[in-house]
Amino acid sequence: MTVPKSSLALPVPTVTICLVLLHSCSAQLRAQLGTTPNIKQIVVGRCYNYITLINPRLRCDCEAIWRQFEEAVMRQSSCNVTMEDYHDMFNAVPQSWPCDRVSRNETSNSQFLFWSKTRTLMHSYAAVVRDVWTLEDTLVGYMFNDLIWCGQEDDSGFDFSSCPEWSASRHHPVYSLWRQASQNFAEMACGNITVLLNGSIVNAFSRKSSMFGSVELDGLNPQRVDYVNIKVVTNLEGPHLESCSQGSIVDLLQLLQSRGFRWTCSDNDQTLMILQCIQDPQQSSCQTCGNSLLDRKGLLSVEDSVGSGEVQ
Repeated sequence: MTVPKSSLALPVPTVTICLVLLHSCSAQLRAQLGTTPNIKQIVVGRCYNYITLINPRLRCDCEAIWRQFEEAVMRQSSCNVTMEDYHDMFNAVPQSWPCDRVSRNETSNSQFLFWSKTRTLMHSYAAVVRDVWTLEDTLVGYMFNDLIWCGQEDDSGFDFSSCPEWSASRHHPVYSLWRQASQNFAEMACGNITVLLNGSIVNAFSRKSSMFGSVELDGLNPQRVDYVNIKVVTNLEGPHLESCSQGSIVDLLQLLQSRGFRWTCSDNDQTLMILQCIQDPQQSSCQTCGNSLLDRKGLLSVEDSVGSGEVQ
C-alpha cells in the first residue's frame, strides 16, 4: 500500500460530516414528509438515554432543552429559523468533549471524524476504528439525528403534514440546527482529526455546498488541531475522479497549508477498502486483494495499525 502524502510525513488516525445546500425557498419547492411523528417523545427519550447510559457524567434538564427547541421553531416560517434562534437551546445543552477530559489529566484517545458525501462508509469506519468521535456522538447530534421538523407561522404547533426540503434554504429549521451543531463540533476539535471525502464525485471538497467546507473547516483551529488527515475514497467500481493530487482536494490541501495546518492525504486507505469489500465482496478490485483481506483477523490487524498511527 502506498504511504500517505503529508506536509510533514506523519500519519495519524481520526474523525466527522456533509450536507448539500441550495440557497432559495420558493413556492414551487418540492415538499417532503412533515415533522417526524412523536418528535417530542423521541428527542426527550434520546436525551435521557444519552445522559443515563451513554455519558452518565453529563447533567442536564432534558425537558428544558426541548422547551428551548420548541421556542426556536414554533410560530416561524419553515424558511425563517436562524442559527441564532437555537442559541438558548445550545446554551442549555452541556457536552463533555474529549479535549476537556485531557485537560483534566484524564486519558483520551478520541479522534474527531468529519465527512462529506461518505455517510454510509463513515458509519462503518467509526464502528471499527477505536474511539472515534463524530457529530452524532454529541448530545445534540444524538438527539436530532435523522429527524425532520418545521413549524407553522400562524400556528403554535409543528407541521406534521409537509415540510420543505431542508436543503432549500440557509434558514430552514433543520439546516440551521445542524449548522450550529457542526460549528460547535469543529471549534472543539483537537489533536488529530480525519476527514473522509468521496473521490468518485466532482468537487469532493466543496467550499459552498458541504457542511464540512462551508462551516466546519472554518471552525477548525490550527492551535488545537495537530493534523488534518484527509482520506479520499472512491467507489469500488469507480469512477476515480478526484484524489490527493487531482481536483478539488488539491484546493483543500492548499487551503489547509495556508492556514497553518499540518496534514496528511491518502488515496488508498486499507481499512476503508476492506470495509467496502465486506459490503460488496464480488467487486473485481476485491478479488485481486485476496480473501485474506476480508477475514476478521485481517480487519482487526488493520484496525490495530490505524489506531496506533502506523503507516499502512
